[in-house]
Amino acid sequence: MRRSWVAVAAATMVAARGGSGQGGGGRGEIAAPPSDPAKVSGEITVLTNRTDQIADGTLKKYAEEFRKVYPGVTVKFEGLTDYEGETRIRMNTENYGDVLLIPNSLSIEQYPTFFAPLGKADALSAKFDYTDHATVEGQVYGLAGIGVANGFVYNRAVWARAGITEWPATPEEFIADLTTIKARTGATPYYTNYKDGWPLTNWTNAIGSPTCDPGAHDALAATDKPWSQGSDLYAIDKLLYTMVEKKLTEPDPTTTNWEDSKARIGTGKVASMWLGSWAISQMRAAAEAAGENPDDIGFMPFPAQKHGKFCSVLRPDYQYAVNVHSDEKAAARAWIDWYITKSGQAAAEGSLSSVKGAPLPETLKAFSDNDVTLIHQRREKPAEVNGINKASEIGITAQDYRQKLVDVARGAADGDMNSYFDELNGKWSEARRTLGG
Repeated sequence: MRRSWVAVAAATMVAARGGSGQGGGGRGEIAAPPSDPAKVSGEITVLTNRTDQIADGTLKKYAEEFRKVYPGVTVKFEGLTDYEGETRIRMNTENYGDVLLIPNSLSIEQYPTFFAPLGKADALSAKFDYTDHATVEGQVYGLAGIGVANGFVYNRAVWARAGITEWPATPEEFIADLTTIKARTGATPYYTNYKDGWPLTNWTNAIGSPTCDPGAHDALAATDKPWSQGSDLYAIDKLLYTMVEKKLTEPDPTTTNWEDSKARIGTGKVASMWLGSWAISQMRAAAEAAGENPDDIGFMPFPAQKHGKFCSVLRPDYQYAVNVHSDEKAAARAWIDWYITKSGQAAAEGSLSSVKGAPLPETLKAFSDNDVTLIHQRREKPAEVNGINKASEIGITAQDYRQKLVDVARGAADGDMNSYFDELNGKWSEARRTLGG
């Protein structure tokens, strides 16, 4: 059985190193920043995937504003283009910044190995949404920068040129609409972002949308066949498979490019992409930079309804954590709290703040206007689901299995949709049996 990078990293770091105290390498709970910011000092490094915000000076401006409140703290940023891949390597050492985004492929059980606790779940959940996604034994190890609704970022002008003005309500309608777009506009109906890989992982965040079930993710722990007709994963992956099989995606997925995709959808060369709502502002900025109308970029939910309503799952975007080995834990925690609650970055980017009770941003006005049901996916059984997922070696939160799905659909790998789903179901059921499920 192939060992995952998590297992390797955990084995490397399982022996705790470092002393105690808030400023050292200890593993005790990090208190909230003191009421007197002058008591906090140090230099911290923040790892980020937002290389664009380093280049355009946005993060530097936030750091300057932060220093007005915490004059003794200097914030440096390190941008990683392949954030997931590069962070995996860095986390085999103690040198992975002071503040970082928790990698998607890290299982929640490993959080205490790599990150310092930020506080008790009861207290932090009263102030922030999504804390349950990073809670281990009553301690929270990560706070989401923003909340994210899931759906299709799409170019409304392209869809309108094809004569489509209503959101498709079923997967079949969605495929029919993409077929019309291809025939009438010449645009690529859907762009997979296969080569970069990580955008494919966002399809897993649709779990709960087809059935409008906030317990759909937890239910994976109690089923042997998640890829069976009527299930969320079946509906999600069948839609992606069908788009590729019917040649409604880019001709060669191995040549896709994430940064280029923004300009492509902004200029109408691409009609749609499945992403989180965080992407809306980036696509609009790309449209405006190309001289196009940024308001052409819209957002639609997964094409399925329950009781006549669409549903979209809310989830945390990347969660900010403090390196358990950091020597500047107080300064690191001060940055996280300020950035999430005081910087205004969520509003500036049209994102949903993770601060409890925050209003929906303008970017999701269409969801409000169309009465889309927003659901928080419960995570009461993360250990069980993650355990089965790891033992099966499928990796529902990683990119590999969906890249293979695309390969099968385009004829670059053996089999068809049914045979691949049978393979996935077999691995999942075997993992459940191995774990005593």
